[in-house]
Amino acid sequence: MRGRPAAGEHAAYYSQYIDRVAGDDVLSVLAEQARGVPAFLRAIGETASLHRYAEGKWSVREVVGHVNDAERVFQGRAWWFARAQKGPLSSFDPDSCARSARAHETPWAALVDEFEAVRASTLAFFRALDEEAWTRTGTASDNPFSVRALAYICAGHVDHHLAVLREKYGLP
Repeated sequence: MRGRPAAGEHAAYYSQYIDRVAGDDVLSVLAEQARGVPAFLRAIGETASLHRYAEGKWSVREVVGHVNDAERVFQGRAWWFARAQKGPLSSFDPDSCARSARAHETPWAALVDEFEAVRASTLAFFRALDEEAWTRTGTASDNPFSVRALAYICAGHVDHHLAVLREKYGLP
């Protein structure tokens, strides 16, 4: 059944993302982000995408690369659980992913295009689920997750990082 995930469907840590998503229609939120986020990102531009708000912090490019990587991870977990696969899934280390991704060697437009492609895949996946699949669960990073919680995490994680870009990086 679609709708908001209950507290037991995810680790408490992920409430910071889930709570950012208003309402019970996460597919509409994901679709709205698919339309609005690329326009926001494209307005940043190549040079500004290299900005860091402090030494040792990720650049705007690294933030967007992280958003793309994390959405792939969350969607992959949702796929695993929705398809009733067995066995727990491991954690991922965002910092090592950011180092390995080398976002500064990727043109800004390509990172934005990647966001669009990843989000299109996320939407196609979640739109195709039947009602039963939304409530299937599994373990990742030693924590329980439902498929619907992971959909909310995808949306809330993007919203969280857009807020960081506005607040810490001074973007409009």
